[in-house]
Amino acid sequence: MNISKKQLIVGVTGATGVCYGYRLLEILKSLEVETHLIMSRAALLTLKYETDLKPKNFYDLASHHYAPDDIGAAIASGSHKTMGMIIAPCSIKTLSEIANGISSTLMTRAADVVLKEVRRLVLMVRETPLHAGHLKSMLAVNEMGGIIAPPVTSMYIRPKTIDDMIDHSLGRVLDLFDMDVPNMKRWKSSE
Repeated sequence: MNISKKQLIVGVTGATGVCYGYRLLEILKSLEVETHLIMSRAALLTLKYETDLKPKNFYDLASHHYAPDDIGAAIASGSHKTMGMIIAPCSIKTLSEIANGISSTLMTRAADVVLKEVRRLVLMVRETPLHAGHLKSMLAVNEMGGIIAPPVTSMYIRPKTIDDMIDHSLGRVLDLFDMDVPNMKRWKSSE
């Protein structure tokens, strides 16, 4: 892909785990990746319950940020080139809309654009347990070319803190975009 600067869309939904979206923005800023942030209305509510952060903390990390209903934003068009999109965390509602081609918000429109332009879409789905409808939606997104990547930490890294677990999950997701996160612990053979 011929993009002068790496650009990535970051979506943050109302699923628990807004810390993943925040940390993702911090990492991408350190890697000098241009970010286009969308926070759903539900994400803004979850933010209040889970953290002491304000939306401005997210906006300050992002290169660009958009209102959830701004379907006229550049990232709503396939002519705006990006590497793709990561939704961290991704709610089942957002997953289901993407799976069914429903573009009622900028979040789902941007995801739909990423899929139609055959770019990388990674959904860090945050839900458990899962019923058949959830699994069918995951399968539908996967069949369209999306990647379902729940934030699951490998215990071989021997995490000492929640931050270790968050960073490892995000490092694995960024591997999908050929971005190497410095100091990420990786599997080492016992040989």
